[in-house]
Amino acid sequence: MRDLSISVYFARSVLKNAVAQGLDPISLLRKNRISPRLMLEDNARISIERFADLQVATMQAMNDETLGYGTRPMPLGCWSMMCHAVIGCETLGEALNRCCRFYQLFELGVHPVLDEDGESAVIRLAPQDVETPANPFLHEVLLFNLHRFASWLVQEHLPIQVVQLNCQPLAPALDYRHMFLANPVEFEQPHSQLLLPKALLSKRITQNETSLRHFLRHPALIMLTQNYAINSWTSQVRDIVRRQLRDISELNDVAVTLEVHPQTLRRRLAAEGTTFKDIKNQVRRDTALHFLGKQGISIEEISHRAGFSESSAFIRAFKGWTGVTPYTYRKGL
Repeated sequence: MRDLSISVYFARSVLKNAVAQGLDPISLLRKNRISPRLMLEDNARISIERFADLQVATMQAMNDETLGYGTRPMPLGCWSMMCHAVIGCETLGEALNRCCRFYQLFELGVHPVLDEDGESAVIRLAPQDVETPANPFLHEVLLFNLHRFASWLVQEHLPIQVVQLNCQPLAPALDYRHMFLANPVEFEQPHSQLLLPKALLSKRITQNETSLRHFLRHPALIMLTQNYAINSWTSQVRDIVRRQLRDISELNDVAVTLEVHPQTLRRRLAAEGTTFKDIKNQVRRDTALHFLGKQGISIEEISHRAGFSESSAFIRAFKGWTGVTPYTYRKGL
């Protein structure tokens, strides 16, 4: 399990339509061990596991897999039926086409359409009604789910040429990088769409009915945490730092492990939009959030596991990351 966290923006978006359905967002948060106070902190983050559970619990409570963002509710079970409809396909192109056709049966406000444009395969969200305003969260989730599900079908993270969204960014840029695995994301575009290399459409489907049963136990969590071989420098550095978190390596040490010059590694990380310091802080933060959700582990032990020699330094850093102290964060769980 990768120790990742996610911006509070996404939790707010999951709960945005809950009140209109007669639900109590605070009860949903507490049921899934998320502090309601975190919803008030713009810089707050929550663990991926807690977020995935909140997403599923809210869908179940609303009986709507679109969380109130579709033109009409999508009953529970639609996602599962779509998965069963495509699992027998031979190629990724056939599976994506069938997936898009499945969702065209529903009134979401947009229809996913698979098209080809030169050397690109384009998954475009075509509006059902030109007068219907763009729904940023629905567009983000649909494209995220399509990409992660397609990656699961072939058991590798599919490279994206570009993600285009027809809205302004509402979450921190780093979260969009995590959502789409450091592939380029462009905002305020004419259409919301994914552009993939067309050659990917001929990839063979490697999953089957047996693996699908496991996937459907918690697809939201699996798609958020699935970790196939990723060749980006950011992911390689992150993996090394995570393994050596109690004895944090410096960039020079990591460069030796990766058999590159430190300056070369620094340039390659910069080209991917990050730095060694940023990666180290993100791993520390996500590790802390992960263990704060576990019972019976003291703050001092979590501080040590997150790579801090003193609890006081950890507490200051955690408050900078989330807006609250680790004690307050845990109390709200």
